[in-house]
Amino acid sequence: MATGRTHRPATRSRGIPEATVARLPLYLRALTALSERSVPTVSSEELAAAAGVNSAKLRKDFSYLGSYGTRGVGYDVEYLVYQISRELGLTQDWPVVIVGIGNLGAALANYGGFASRGFRVAALIDADPAMAGKQVAGIAVQHSDGLEKIISENGVSIGVITTPPGVAQQVCDRLVAAGITSILNFAPTVLAVPDGVDVRKVDLSIELQILAFHEQRKAVEEAAASDAAAPAPVGHDASTDQGPDGDVPAVMPA
Repeated sequence: MATGRTHRPATRSRGIPEATVARLPLYLRALTALSERSVPTVSSEELAAAAGVNSAKLRKDFSYLGSYGTRGVGYDVEYLVYQISRELGLTQDWPVVIVGIGNLGAALANYGGFASRGFRVAALIDADPAMAGKQVAGIAVQHSDGLEKIISENGVSIGVITTPPGVAQQVCDRLVAAGITSILNFAPTVLAVPDGVDVRKVDLSIELQILAFHEQRKAVEEAAASDAAAPAPVGHDASTDQGPDGDVPAVMPA
């Protein structure tokens, strides 16, 4: 089976826009759910709704893959699953190393969805000597002193950082020096990497802050709508509500 170090996805060389690449996993997730229900074909409208995008954008995205569907029939689900999986590089075996086996790192190691999506957790690494040899998800944790050797022996090209922010850059530098070219960063810090290294950042606190913003905005809008819908006081004439410089004073003299 091919490994991640010898094969790279074809998306960039074929000129597929980054925005389209970012949506391909959404389509694949929706298509996989349809496949599991033995649904043979799906229309662009149905698939777009399942993926949370509009159908015109979906058809444009699929045109980059050379897939246009069949008028009156739609898209073949199994073929699209294969086609998108191939474009994302998921028909290969991608060894992954996770560095930082705290609560989050252990949770990721135990995640059962990696194997079915083309990823294999090849090694778990931690700087704490007390963690060395402990089993997490059936894999023995190894000390960070051997990071470079572990990456080389397992042919790893994807690293996951789940360390505290203060050491994340140091870990990143070691991963890159060891040959890692793609990094998924869960540490709440921005990593500096050289050209040719891709970094995807996952910051749960930022996502929660964005949700908090939307919740606050909805509360303000609901309060404003409630005020607008409230009836005027009995006997109140809104036409007399003018300021002190208006024709009618706000408070009439006795």
